[in-house]
Amino acid sequence: MVEVAGSWLGERREQFLQTVHRTVAGSFGTPEDEPVARLVEHPVDTFLRPRNVGDRFTRIEICLFRGRSLEAKRNLYRALVEALAAHDVAPEDVKIVLVEVAPEDVGLRGGQAACDVDLGYVIQV
Repeated sequence: MVEVAGSWLGERREQFLQTVHRTVAGSFGTPEDEPVARLVEHPVDTFLRPRNVGDRFTRIEICLFRGRSLEAKRNLYRALVEALAAHDVAPEDVKIVLVEVAPEDVGLRGGQAACDVDLGYVIQV
């Protein structure tokens, strides 16, 4: 989930989400053809932000399977900040929160536990 205050993205919403998705997929080696991303544009007066950030403050929350290394996470953080610069988002205006879950805590592909499915990628990176 990507959250911003206001509608400063305008017609670039999908491109912005694609940038985030491609960056996550490239960083973690997950399939690029299975995007699940959503953009929430909060009314400016309903999204309190840290006082030291700009109008394009972007909060990214990623739910992922537990198992990525600290180095993989650091690489993701850097890659997202670099990728969002193309959308005029300052590095200090990006906050990334990872929410890790065990594969047995996710149901997919017809109601199967993710731990019982060949995901097609490696979680331990």
